[in-house]
Amino acid sequence: MRILFIHQNFPGQFKHLAPALVARGHEVSAMTMRKDSPARWQGVRLVRYRVARGSTPGIHPWVADIESKTIRGEACFRACLKMKGEGFNPDVIVAHPGWGESLFVKQVWPNARLGSYCEFFYRPDGADIDFDPEFPVNDPEGNACRIRMKNLNNELHFGIADAGLSPTRWQASTFPEPFRQKITVTHDGIDTDLVRPDPSVTFPLHGGAALTRNDEVITFVNRNLEPYRGFHIFMRALPELLRQRPEARVLIVGGDEVSYGARPADGKSWKQRFSDEVRPRMSDEAWRRIHFLGKIPYPRFIQLLQLSTVHVYLTYPFVLSWSLLEAMSAGCAVVGSDTAPVREAILHDETGWLVDFFDASRLASQVAALLGDPEKRQALGQRASQFVRQHYDLKRACLPAQLEWVERLGAK
Repeated sequence: MRILFIHQNFPGQFKHLAPALVARGHEVSAMTMRKDSPARWQGVRLVRYRVARGSTPGIHPWVADIESKTIRGEACFRACLKMKGEGFNPDVIVAHPGWGESLFVKQVWPNARLGSYCEFFYRPDGADIDFDPEFPVNDPEGNACRIRMKNLNNELHFGIADAGLSPTRWQASTFPEPFRQKITVTHDGIDTDLVRPDPSVTFPLHGGAALTRNDEVITFVNRNLEPYRGFHIFMRALPELLRQRPEARVLIVGGDEVSYGARPADGKSWKQRFSDEVRPRMSDEAWRRIHFLGKIPYPRFIQLLQLSTVHVYLTYPFVLSWSLLEAMSAGCAVVGSDTAPVREAILHDETGWLVDFFDASRLASQVAALLGDPEKRQALGQRASQFVRQHYDLKRACLPAQLEWVERLGAK
């Protein structure tokens, strides 16, 4: 079978799926915008494309999103035409439609079966947009119109996609019927053989001694430190938490950019803004126990999770981070936000503890309680690791289901 992946940052969510299809004897190609892409990657032929223009200055804000997706969609469309002219005709196309690249692929290959990665369908209320009262939506009525336009890309794919794949039940539930019936729920998968507990782990700090499992370590991980992932709530919990636990160290991973939502209006990073807010409530000694690590290599990230005494994961009702499941796989005792995507993995007092997203005081007391209860931590960590191995294991559960999804798509 000839299979074409489309993802502007390939491999993205298809890191394991694409090479596995090669190993099963399929001819696999992928389209990407990455400038550093080689001609082949793990048996996958890579085809680069690029946009021919930028967005229109001063365009109406409600149509800015669909214009940018149309620009990328056309770029991919032109590249597909060239591939077709060279004799390439896929049986199956698997695309992440989030940036618009797959909008026009059926115009080139009408007989190809299209599988769409269904990450999230935006809502003006009841999910992330109106969740946090600290950051209210300006012009809520107009914003609802903007969100409707933002979803045009998703809705235009409903008419051409033959099937959908979503990583969690909650993310799939955000999509409207009848398309929701086409979605299969299968996570991208966690390599539990790699991300597993290691009692002997050490974690060197710059300018200091290496931490071990004998140290009291609180971990917090975001791609970028921002409100969508609860950075403001976590920071506000630290003054009281570090007063209660005078030996605890806090290791924070994440960049200074913005992955979701808006940038601070004052031009600062969210990291700086909330550091400035809580610093006056903390002694110099307590502040020295907080370590901002920035973005770190993946092997060091795994070591950080293996080192963790208590891991904190907070999120708006939005896309579930891989980092939560990786933390669970590593055997972390997790305190997570009581929000819809997290409840799918954290069963309170079974695979972790849940707290109200906005209750920084409760977060501090729950983390402190777990830090002081090694038996509870061990029990939660063991059950969390077992839960991920059972439901989210890459090699034994998720990848076989993904392969079946692709091959079933091509057989119809």
